[in-house]
Amino acid sequence: MLVVLLTETDECVENDWVIRPIVNCLPAWFRFAQCLRRYRDTKEAFPHLVNAGKYSSTFLVVLFGTLRSLHDDEYEDALDNPYLYLWVFASVVSSCYAYTWDIKMDWGLFDKSAGENKFLREETVYSSTSFYYFAIVEDLVLRFAWAYSYILTEADYISGDLMTSIISPLEVFRRFVWNFFRLENEHINNCGKFRAVRDISVAPIDSSDQSQMIRIMDEEDGVIHRRKRKQSKKAKDDKQKLLSEESLEEADNSAYIGNRL
Repeated sequence: MLVVLLTETDECVENDWVIRPIVNCLPAWFRFAQCLRRYRDTKEAFPHLVNAGKYSSTFLVVLFGTLRSLHDDEYEDALDNPYLYLWVFASVVSSCYAYTWDIKMDWGLFDKSAGENKFLREETVYSSTSFYYFAIVEDLVLRFAWAYSYILTEADYISGDLMTSIISPLEVFRRFVWNFFRLENEHINNCGKFRAVRDISVAPIDSSDQSQMIRIMDEEDGVIHRRKRKQSKKAKDDKQKLLSEESLEEADNSAYIGNRL
């Protein structure tokens, strides 16, 4: 019975070196694929390919981290493991890459035309600039949480499981804060180009404005994050019919108003 349990445990440990890296890479892989798809649709190397590069750096971190753990038993001193230095280098590059993207691209901070909002941007939503400065420092500290975790666990100051229990909620908090400033930047600058126009009115659209809205949505500088598709002849005819009907309706209304006058 004991032999069977030990065998099953060994199999779990062996499979762990395969399953865990794959699971760790999945979130980055999904975003990496999304960036490639957006590049395919828009043909814009920046920012989509550059953003894809950010997520691809995660693959190297996982790869070298896995190799470091696999070969750890071969060295008396962990510092003799060459994969340790490759993992640290990849982690530093990935963290710096991600942090720079957070601040400059996702949040739009460190803008040259920030004016009085030093290190921020010209237009802000939140009432106090201290929120932004706190987020800048907080994101930097938590982006390098892997370094604190490694140092503390290797020095036996804290167990690996406990460190994971501390780091995980902090990462959730970091992403929670990130969402607020990312949403603010998107609302102000339309940086993701998901909107056809910069400002969206919450007032109901009048029927007389419908033709104008159709023209706006058809302009070349409208929504560009989706791949352009060929419009069917039927759709073109329907749209032309709608515009013609609205033009006739406007003409009738003008004639009616003229007769009343």
